[in-house]
Amino acid sequence: MKISIQSTFIVSIVLSVLATGVAQSETALTMAHTQGHHNVKNMLLNATAPKGLRVVHSNLNFDQFLARLKTAIAANKMGIVAEACADCGARKIGVKIAGNRVIMIYHPRFAVRMLKASIAAGIEAPLRLYVTEQKQGTQLSYRLPSRTFAPYGVPDLNVMAAELDDIFANIVAQVLK
Repeated sequence: MKISIQSTFIVSIVLSVLATGVAQSETALTMAHTQGHHNVKNMLLNATAPKGLRVVHSNLNFDQFLARLKTAIAANKMGIVAEACADCGARKIGVKIAGNRVIMIYHPRFAVRMLKASIAAGIEAPLRLYVTEQKQGTQLSYRLPSRTFAPYGVPDLNVMAAELDDIFANIVAQVLK
């Protein structure tokens, strides 16, 4: 088996994070990023995120990222149920903060299946995508639908959630193209 220098470098950074914590690995992350290892940042973000939370960084600016995200949501036959805009609210009180949105998505075809499987799980819909403007680019965070619905222990819900995991992965992939 052949292991590339890049793969070895990425593994060493991830192991460094796990062993010493993110703060002490910032130098390695900066070095990796400047050397063109853009996936390293996403690997580190996910290695340190709570279980089931996905975090993705993009070099796209906030508005570009948001536009691509909304297009990808529609392309994957999901609907935007609501959009919470913290930066809009802050602006109303005269405060400027970085772009900050929670995009809530779902679709009636999943709502019907979810409620048939578990009325109690209805509290989980819509599912949320958290978009935050960064100094360099934009960050997207979301909980895997499979993790969201797992506590209910309902097999039909788990099947549906796995389908939603795939849809979320497709949405993210389309945004990052």
